[in-house]
Amino acid sequence: MKQQCHITFIYGSWLIFAFVLIFYVTRGQYVQAGVWICFIPFFLWLYVRYFPTISRYMGYGSVDDRPSNELHHTSAKVILYTGLGCPFCPLVKSRLKDLQSEMGFDFTETDITLKPDVLISKGIRALPVVEVGQSRWVGNATSEQLATFISSNAVPKMEV
Repeated sequence: MKQQCHITFIYGSWLIFAFVLIFYVTRGQYVQAGVWICFIPFFLWLYVRYFPTISRYMGYGSVDDRPSNELHHTSAKVILYTGLGCPFCPLVKSRLKDLQSEMGFDFTETDITLKPDVLISKGIRALPVVEVGQSRWVGNATSEQLATFISSNAVPKMEV
């Protein structure tokens, strides 16, 4: 199984959350609605937090990192598109932050959870997405893969 989160699963999980909440409120079950509001975000936090430990049991395989041996300074602009509830997004973000300190690229994170216009304009169907110039990496990546991807897609500086 590819190590990525499909947008339909992310939006679907939040729609289910909203529909169940509406169901409880319209039936006057306010205690259940309160428990639902507290339990589901906490469960989601636990899932994302402990995902690296359970990923292989879920069929995703290992999400362990492989450090990069060859880091080259670059002036690339790296954009990371993430979504709330994607367990791979924090992993890739952490790896990019570590690489940024060594490679010197510009780094921007964009959470697209409430930005369907970005999804449509960019054609994003799965997360996380790392964008460098016109190239995109979709899904989980090791530090080694990210460093190679960034270095190979960085636009070289013009000499004056």
